[in-house]
Amino acid sequence: MAATLVPAVVKGAGRTWNEIERLVARNDLKGKVSKDDLPTPALVLDLDLFERNVDRMAKHAKASGRALRPHAKTHKCGEIARRLMAAGAVGACAAKISEAEGLAADGVTGLLVTGSLAGRHRIERGLRLATKRPETIFVVDNAQNAQDLNDAAAAAKQKINVALDLLVGKRTGITPGAPALGLAQAIVQMKNLKLVGLQAYSGNASHVKGFAERTKVSREFMGMAVETRRMMEKAGIPCPWLSGGSTGTYNIDSQIDGVTELQPGSYVFMDQGYASIGSSDGNERYTDFGHSLTVVSSVYSKPADDVAIVDAGLKSFATDSGGVPQSVSHPHFAYAWAGDEHGRIDMKGAARPLGLGERVEFTVPHCDPNVNLYDRIWCHRGGNVEAVWKISARGMSQ
Repeated sequence: MAATLVPAVVKGAGRTWNEIERLVARNDLKGKVSKDDLPTPALVLDLDLFERNVDRMAKHAKASGRALRPHAKTHKCGEIARRLMAAGAVGACAAKISEAEGLAADGVTGLLVTGSLAGRHRIERGLRLATKRPETIFVVDNAQNAQDLNDAAAAAKQKINVALDLLVGKRTGITPGAPALGLAQAIVQMKNLKLVGLQAYSGNASHVKGFAERTKVSREFMGMAVETRRMMEKAGIPCPWLSGGSTGTYNIDSQIDGVTELQPGSYVFMDQGYASIGSSDGNERYTDFGHSLTVVSSVYSKPADDVAIVDAGLKSFATDSGGVPQSVSHPHFAYAWAGDEHGRIDMKGAARPLGLGERVEFTVPHCDPNVNLYDRIWCHRGGNVEAVWKISARGMSQ
């Protein structure tokens, strides 16, 4: 048995860990490290697929006459946000103020904080961020919160940009229509707030299966946002900006008159959740964007000849979606959870069982929380590592 396992251990072990650490410190990985050299489990990014995804969305937004502000909650990485802006994005969305702070520290501009600044600490941090990045937009959905923001901004002698967050999903926001109009009318009387428009994220629609049904749902909910915009303008309140959309509805919402900006996120990576919703061409699989993000694991125990235990378990994959990782390197082997650090692969009937040390690569069930489990992303092209990007806003959930 030992003789058959040695090649699997040796294969791909061209670099020691000390060598890899030195190359990372010098930012000198290109041409010197392969995907098979990486310590596992490793979060890896196929640059060819990533760049193809980025290019496709950027071209679609431009052709549709819509601005693009991708959601950084997907990647939490300043390097990626800057690359998206270089491809044409006007900025980046951030889910929380801490996430926005991390991105701003990495030089990202044009930030939209999609979660409210409710509470004293968030307001303090929002004003501090606005001092550094005055173009930042914050959302409000509550009259008291708007007043608190205005009072704090007045005390700090600042004026900050705000947008109404509309409830067109199941999360946050004020009810579209008359309630939203009432809040808008109150905000325009506040001297230290500048109302710039509306945010409307329809989470209800993003993962609806079947393009026709998804179109119906998205148009229904985004229609409420468009009507609210019309009501505001009819009441004499300028509303030049309406931001919304998702990876699942980018090619639906971009065709709705009145939507001016798209804020998809997962398209840069993709995951199994989106893969199952279906494409506009009738394909049951969502094929618009490729699975650029994967996790590479390795077999580090073989309790039986037909069982392989890999070193990637609950702490290596997000589990919220209910799905399990799917192997792209060995698609005939199914993965099963085996604990915090372990995954189990059943190899009964396999012509060639996995050997100790052998690499197994997986797509992820849900990319956003999966990224938050890692400190860095190893970026490769054709299996050759070119860079390692720090997940600079990892864990910033305040």
